[in-house]
Amino acid sequence: MSQPSLKHLTAKSIKWNIIDRVSSQILYAVTGIILARELSREAFGLIGALTIFQSYALMMVDSGFSYALIQRKRPTETDYSSVFWFNLLIAGILYAILWFCAPLIADMFQGDGRLIPLSRVMFLSFIINATAIVQTNRLMKQMNFRPIAITNTLGLIAGGAVGIWLAVTGFGAWAIVWQTIALQGVKSLALWIYCRWWPQMAMSWKALRSFFKIGGNMMMTTFLYVTFQNIYSFFIGNRVGLVQLGYYTQADKWSKLGIASMTQVLSSSFLPALSEVQDDEERFRRVVTKMNRFTAYLLFPCMIFLIVLATPMFHVLFGTKWDASIILFQLLLIRGIFTVINTLYNNYILSLGHSRAIFWLEVLRDGAAVVGIVLALPYISLSTYDNAVYGLTILLWGQVAASAITWVATLAVTARMTKISAWSYVRDLLPYMISSLVIGGAIWALTLTGMGDLALLLSQGAMALALYVGVNVMFPSRIQRDVIGYLTGKNREL
Repeated sequence: MSQPSLKHLTAKSIKWNIIDRVSSQILYAVTGIILARELSREAFGLIGALTIFQSYALMMVDSGFSYALIQRKRPTETDYSSVFWFNLLIAGILYAILWFCAPLIADMFQGDGRLIPLSRVMFLSFIINATAIVQTNRLMKQMNFRPIAITNTLGLIAGGAVGIWLAVTGFGAWAIVWQTIALQGVKSLALWIYCRWWPQMAMSWKALRSFFKIGGNMMMTTFLYVTFQNIYSFFIGNRVGLVQLGYYTQADKWSKLGIASMTQVLSSSFLPALSEVQDDEERFRRVVTKMNRFTAYLLFPCMIFLIVLATPMFHVLFGTKWDASIILFQLLLIRGIFTVINTLYNNYILSLGHSRAIFWLEVLRDGAAVVGIVLALPYISLSTYDNAVYGLTILLWGQVAASAITWVATLAVTARMTKISAWSYVRDLLPYMISSLVIGGAIWALTLTGMGDLALLLSQGAMALALYVGVNVMFPSRIQRDVIGYLTGKNREL
């Protein structure tokens, strides 16, 4: 693949990934706002408890082989077919295990019997998802993200319609369960119709073994990551209760609108491009520099401005029902900054084939997280008159510290493996971080004017956008010029 062609494909991939994320998050947000108003805190707590097990199942079904397929330059039809049948086999086995373990799941959360039927239906979604993992992977390998964006949108529309209707008609937590089933079902069906790919009627263990070095390490890494993401929900639900878990679930869900979008764009857009230049050291270095700056250009304003806008945003969307979630939302966004940057660095390491290093970095992060949890556990149930989640804020501050420690270690390892200095990585981030912090302080000052929530939200948002774009014009940002040029059609390559 020639350099201009790769740059164009990467730019096109980023464009469609951003379109996918923006459209998906708009639909997800609209549905989420209505559900948050219609459903109780306890309903979200019930689903939050099930999400822990759902996340592990999704991770084990994929088994890390998707990463290995993308990292391999020329996967064969046998490779794709083998991964497809293996995914379905694992999905079926896991569902059977979880179906019988449903009463045990309920026992973990204060013996709430409602979790038994909810889980047995909810867990069908990861079987449905397994049927379309390879189709998505093939499109990603081709850097063809347009159909992925379209099918995601169709699934979200269908799931949103089902969830809203059931919530309004009084079905409680079942609204979220059937929303998930409808979303996965429509999305998977649309991918099958579009791709028109059929697997071979055979599963090659030889092909699967060839993926084990990358896939096995990435599965273990993902296992630790999923643990890191869900261990808080377990302890909150088990030790504090489903209402508090509902507060955390809402904060986590809305913070992930930005964080998950960023990590998805980075992995799906950047990893295929990096795999193409992995053998050209100088070209790899240029690509890394541009990816660092592009990520920083989007990451810091999104996260920092959302932290500042959190209170008026929650009030406009939900009233005061979820006020206790605001501080949790802000802390999760701070942690998310480190999560996104670490994901970016992991892409560099993975593109060079060093998946074991990613595994050990994940071990480090989870070890730091466990230390933070152990230290915070005696205080997790604390609350005050004006802060119902005081103990949870202590827990999350510990996780912010753990993520910062992991970032330092990941930076050091990435610098060594890519042969690019750690200072170069930091230097790529600093201009966008500093400008975002200064602008964040300026828009925070608007809270002192006494404006109503809606006026404050609109004023802060408009001011943040104008100042950020303006600053990057005054201190010429090539990344901003490239992005604007591509979006307006004046530049075909990022």
